Amino acid sequence: MPAAKSPRDIETRLFINGEFVESSDGKTFDLKSPMTHEVVAQVSEASESDANAAVAAAKAAFPAWSALGPKERAKYFKKLATLIVEARHELAYLEAISMGRPVSGYFDAFAAADSFNHYAEAGMLALGTSSLNTPGYMNFTLRQPYGVAAAIIPWNVPVLFLALKTAPALITGNTVVLKSSEKAPLTSAKVAHLIQEAGFPPGVFNIITGHGQVSGHVLSHHMDVRVLSFTGSERTGRLIQTAAAKSNLKPVILELGGKSPAVIFEDADLEKAAAETQHSIQWNSGQVCMANSRIYVQESIAEAFVESFKQKFQAVAAGDPTDEKTNHGPLADEMQYDRVRSYIDVGKESGKRILGIDHEAGRQNGFIIQPTIFLETPEDAKVMKEEIFGPVVNINTFRTEDEAIAKANNTEFGLYAAVYTKNIDRALRVAKALEAGTVGVNCTSPTGARDMPFGGYKASGQGREGLTVSMDNFLETKSVLVKVEES
Repeated sequence: MPAAKSPRDIETRLFINGEFVESSDGKTFDLKSPMTHEVVAQVSEASESDANAAVAAAKAAFPAWSALGPKERAKYFKKLATLIVEARHELAYLEAISMGRPVSGYFDAFAAADSFNHYAEAGMLALGTSSLNTPGYMNFTLRQPYGVAAAIIPWNVPVLFLALKTAPALITGNTVVLKSSEKAPLTSAKVAHLIQEAGFPPGVFNIITGHGQVSGHVLSHHMDVRVLSFTGSERTGRLIQTAAAKSNLKPVILELGGKSPAVIFEDADLEKAAAETQHSIQWNSGQVCMANSRIYVQESIAEAFVESFKQKFQAVAAGDPTDEKTNHGPLADEMQYDRVRSYIDVGKESGKRILGIDHEAGRQNGFIIQPTIFLETPEDAKVMKEEIFGPVVNINTFRTEDEAIAKANNTEFGLYAAVYTKNIDRALRVAKALEAGTVGVNCTSPTGARDMPFGGYKASGQGREGLTVSMDNFLETKSVLVKVEES
């Protein structure tokens, strides 16, 4: 990948009704580099008034936008996809300085463009059904947009989530208000410029940023927001669902946290399993909801697996995320750093740490957490139950298939799970038994299939997203009953 590009000017304003505006109350917040701790931008923070203005703009734009056919909407999508790819180096740089994502391997712009290009073609597939099963009637269904759709995205992979949520909402005729995270607002603001350049009509696509207790609170309670999609923490997801229930019972799609297990049987390809599981928990410095933070290894191969995993896990190039040689950047900010450090401290009391260091110097030299491994941690320990969201893994052992399944399922999360074995019968038995929305067989996260539904069991969320299902999240179904008089 060519070198990341530093933008001449960093956009920090809100994008409402097709225009860039300062916060109505003049409030801003400092965005600091997680590597240098220097302020890289002062970002406009959306007030309640700003959030309400964005919803009002989207509501006003809805009649004209929903009246367009999918082919007309698609023209804007195609242009935006091209612009996002052209801006990929700048987007990579903005991500690095805002939340520490290494520019090396930055694929998000391509994936986001793919989403807009896909939905540009898929919009014509939003079809109803018909029925002649009731004598004397010709009945059919209509699939119609809700109106204003809100999207609240996380900070770990913001450009991709922006596309995955807004593209299906917009192509089906909804208008959108997107709230980016205060930890990573810069790429969303950059995409807002591309939206303007692509010519989207004013009010169709609005982007605001700020803290959840202000703008997120408004969107989740707003009576004119008719559907809301959120990816983030379990705690915030519960608050959003409660707010939706207390307001207008808007449908809510939630993709929340994970404590994803990987189960390694003795007949697995040990080196492959070690390489892929360590990548899963190390990628993006472990700040991934589906990272396999719990690994269960059959006793007979545990020693060999742990040694291979350790060698691979510690061989990272940690440092400046804007450096092409870096593949392990800092955590997003001081709050995230302190959170992960606190879990490591607790983990040392309950398990055996064989990799990782105590390094308060990280506060001065970037919020970098070195890869950390715990062994022999009790299953009821805090670090086995709660999502850490950092490069910290617990590796425990099992003897039997039933024991492995029981341990893997002993969590209130259920986003992703993996099983490694050469026995196809065992693989399918375990895949069926694991309580997770996605199960990888001889592969693990972040491996996915974009044409498959993605979402969680239990506290990992509700609803499903993906290229083949996301449009359904933004379409109401109406039955039309037509009485046909006999001649």
